[in-house]
Amino acid sequence: MNKSTANGNGARKSLSEKGLLTPDNCVFALIDHQGQMIFGVSNIDRQLLINNTVGLAKSARVFNVPMVLSTVETKSFSGPLWPQLRAVYPNVEPIERTSMNAWDDENFVEAIRQTGRKKIVLAGLWTEACVTYPAVQAIHDGYEVYVVVDACGDVSQVAHEAAMQRVIQAGAKPVTWLQVLLELQRDWALRGTYDAVMDIVKTHCGAYGAGVEYAYTMVHHAPETKFPEYEPVFSTAGH
Repeated sequence: MNKSTANGNGARKSLSEKGLLTPDNCVFALIDHQGQMIFGVSNIDRQLLINNTVGLAKSARVFNVPMVLSTVETKSFSGPLWPQLRAVYPNVEPIERTSMNAWDDENFVEAIRQTGRKKIVLAGLWTEACVTYPAVQAIHDGYEVYVVVDACGDVSQVAHEAAMQRVIQAGAKPVTWLQVLLELQRDWALRGTYDAVMDIVKTHCGAYGAGVEYAYTMVHHAPETKFPEYEPVFSTAGH
């Protein structure tokens, strides 16, 4: 099967699927990236986890891949979706649940079903529960699941690794967020998304991003990247 992606000239370039993710064949699902849930994470640096998850969310946005967001017990325990994710998807309302297992929630399953896509790119907190349960059951229901390992967190390294072993044994495919971004782009000749991908790389990819910026400015003599000017937020309340 071949899928096509627009380039900067409006033409269409065919991308082979053959087991790979394309912008046309997958849906992203981010589950329970909330304040209370990240408190318990210890298998990955929490700031790195936020960075990776936001980079993943931006990747879906750039390639116009459907995004399903879900939260659990927002008002009573877990808190709202991270504001960093809200900034990427301000118009996507998270599906609120009471269940640990998103696949037990009909609204969540229906949101996935309505996309018509059979490949789910999945990340969430925590790996051992809120990622494992829907991953195993979605596979049972005929979906291909790609678990984004570095956008998931758990209470310990042991818990995270045990969960990943379980979902892999069930048939899930482990990926990293950068791998997903590069898989969706795949061809640097696709200029329509090239600059947006490079913006994500510079912002979220550490040494790789710094190397790209260095090559642009020092080798190719391109102008320095201009990020939005920082504007401090000060309280207007009286003292």
